[in-house]
Amino acid sequence: MNTPLTSGIDRIDLMQTFIRIVESGSLSAAAVQLSTSQPTVSRRLQSLERLLGAKLILRTTHAMKLTDDGERCYQQAKLLLDQWSALEDQLRGAGDEPVGTLRVRAPHAFGQDQMIEPLTRYLQRYPNVTVDWMLNDRTPDFLSEDIDCAIQVGNAADPSMVAILLAEVPRIVVATPQLLQQHPVTQVNELGQLPWVAFSTYYRNEVTLRHDSDDRTESCAISPRMATDSLYAIRKAALSGLGAAIVSAWVVKDDIKEGRLQRVLPGWNALPLPVYLVYPYATYYPARLRKFFDVMRSVMPELAEMEKPATS
Repeated sequence: MNTPLTSGIDRIDLMQTFIRIVESGSLSAAAVQLSTSQPTVSRRLQSLERLLGAKLILRTTHAMKLTDDGERCYQQAKLLLDQWSALEDQLRGAGDEPVGTLRVRAPHAFGQDQMIEPLTRYLQRYPNVTVDWMLNDRTPDFLSEDIDCAIQVGNAADPSMVAILLAEVPRIVVATPQLLQQHPVTQVNELGQLPWVAFSTYYRNEVTLRHDSDDRTESCAISPRMATDSLYAIRKAALSGLGAAIVSAWVVKDDIKEGRLQRVLPGWNALPLPVYLVYPYATYYPARLRKFFDVMRSVMPELAEMEKPATS
């Protein structure tokens, strides 16, 4: 039986708001994610606390902390909302028809270049879905940033996340023909004689290469003239003749074909970078997310210069 305090309250909305507060870290951040005002979020929190008869969050000027009751409420609310979403999909006949907004994080260069075609294919196949396509090279905070999944290049080390290996990105050593005429090299231990541009995300003062024929590896110390975390900046610097660089093969494919860059020590390559699809564990995933997983698994190994995972 409803009391005047709880009459007309949508309990699902209250739980959704509470989860957003917890996962975003503040009432103001939750308000932004929910496209509403902070006073509205505060009122919903107070309504939920009155409804449950328990204090859920302790707030000070600079911090917010869940009470023990708040922690239990958060865990149960997550389960209840997953079950509610699954029920809604089943009853509406939308269990296999993707709808709504999907929020995806991808690396800047990779997401800007390689991923637009499969993303377009996904959106054309499922017209009732919209995608927030966020490009950033740092590891996302899925909860506070309200991200559904991420394409991650490089090792996926967070054990609290599901990480599916999709493909591997071959990496090669390149330089301008003019630079190699000035500094000819014939073996790995001579690479230190070259000026270098370092991709600081993956190497800075040493490079390690593997031979195609027998998988032996050799390393060489380098002294880079420039270091950057941008793949596009690496390519531009290499094209300018500033130094040799290790790059993803796809980004310089046309430069090599047209003679602007050439491979250094053909037959030797840097270790490929794994590409993962990463997302939080959950008891239920909406159709828009499940179908996105399927598309990524199918198309990733087919992208330009990609390789199927060695483990597949």
